[in-house]
Amino acid sequence: MPTIAVTTWSLEQTAPTDLLPAVAPDGDVRVVRSEVPSPEFSRYLYASVGGDIRWTDRLGWSYARWVEHLERPGVETWVAYDRGTPAGYVELEAQDDAVVEIVYFGLLPAFRGRRIGGHLLSYGVARAWDLADRWAGLTPTKRVWLHTCSKDGEHAMDNYQRRGFKLFDTKVEEEAEVAAPGPWPGAFPA
Repeated sequence: MPTIAVTTWSLEQTAPTDLLPAVAPDGDVRVVRSEVPSPEFSRYLYASVGGDIRWTDRLGWSYARWVEHLERPGVETWVAYDRGTPAGYVELEAQDDAVVEIVYFGLLPAFRGRRIGGHLLSYGVARAWDLADRWAGLTPTKRVWLHTCSKDGEHAMDNYQRRGFKLFDTKVEEEAEVAAPGPWPGAFPA
């Protein structure tokens, strides 16, 4: 099976004041927390946002696995809507030592390049910093981190750095080359 070299960059913020918010886009763009755990909706977001950039690690998850993940304390999904249509999402996950990871972030292809991403990321990072305010028993956040890779969108790294994230690790690994799965089989050309 052919492989490709994939570079993964890990970035972090260590104080809420590190966040450099983007200007909100024009129009009716809203960001709303998906408060009811919904495996169907979460899988839709995951497959629709990541389908053209080869997000595949969760495609094999069972319904029960999605439920288990979404019901964990400190896991939140924030969804950007453009005129009522889901445009993208950010998934937060509380970790040990008052750390919050932005596990997934991105926009559906039709909504990229419209200034929604910077706004959604800004909103998501702010919610990572105040996550403990919504979850009894969580320690206030001391660090927010994420990773991006060379398979992600061409503007991903720039967006993270413009929001105040600092690089703390870089890795290069060989991965099996897989076709972009799309939100359903054959959605994108190979």
